[in-house]
Amino acid sequence: MAVTAWILIQTEVGKAARVAREARSIDGVVFAEDVTGPWDVIARAEADSIDRLGRKIVSRVQLMEGITRTVTCPVGISDRLSLTAIHTRI
Repeated sequence: MAVTAWILIQTEVGKAARVAREARSIDGVVFAEDVTGPWDVIARAEADSIDRLGRKIVSRVQLMEGITRTVTCPVGISDRLSLTAIHTRI
């Protein structure tokens, strides 16, 4: 079962472009752009399971320097799994 998720990222001031660039280099991140609004970077990730999404992709995103908070929103899995968005405050 493939899992897709949007990762909403808040960064320290002036770090959004670098965080987006670094996020794109993570295996499984298929899109990452710096944006304006309450989130500084929005990324889209794909993995073969929710476990891999969390352990191999989201955990690597959260360890990047300059990130203050992330919210991970899996897409279209409410019928398959009982899961809420993964919230992390660094």
